[in-house]
Amino acid sequence: MNTLSQTKELFRRAEAVCFDVDSTVIKEEGIDELAKFCGVGDAVREMTRKAMGGSMTFKKALTERLSIIRCSREQVNKLITDHPPQLTPGIKELVEHLHEHNIRVFLISGGFRCIVEHVATQLNIPLHHVYANRLKFYFNGEYAGFDETQPTAESGGKGKVISMLKEQYGFKTVVMIGDGATDLEACPPASAFIGFGGNVIRTQVKERSSWYVTSFEELIKELEKI
Repeated sequence: MNTLSQTKELFRRAEAVCFDVDSTVIKEEGIDELAKFCGVGDAVREMTRKAMGGSMTFKKALTERLSIIRCSREQVNKLITDHPPQLTPGIKELVEHLHEHNIRVFLISGGFRCIVEHVATQLNIPLHHVYANRLKFYFNGEYAGFDETQPTAESGGKGKVISMLKEQYGFKTVVMIGDGATDLEACPPASAFIGFGGNVIRTQVKERSSWYVTSFEELIKELEKI
């Protein structure tokens, strides 16, 4: 594992920074919000906790949670309109700073592309820099499952996306930032991992992070040293 000073240095000279979305870039867990909106909040929240704690494979947890929610296209659109995702304080400024330093920003999420794209637009992140799961609907708008071929549908999927980005863009230094076990697992192939506890603190992630922050201010201050 990198030391604190090594992680800070890698962050300052990163060519790309990848963010988790739920409980990192936004305050909530998108799947929990969708479940609550569809009236099955409690059952799904418990399963999310298990998935984030690493006691169930990500794909199994996603499949089971979605089979409980069974949201229609209309419900998803209504959720985004009525309860748009709440950005975590400081994220907009941090992304602006990264862009000013010509550092590419990517969103890699185990959540849903339709919600994550909305977040990306608010942060001026190009939509081809978004990697997330795609919900599938029948022609009448009813839930038809999710695209199981997306790397983000699997445990270890975030690492696969980072490997792909390194190959595609020739990045040498990629930093992953997130709150959960799936984010931590993405390093390696990420050059460094920064744990984020501004919305929820997950003990195992905090204990295994050489740099753990609870505010994006700390990262903005580090960029100002460049």
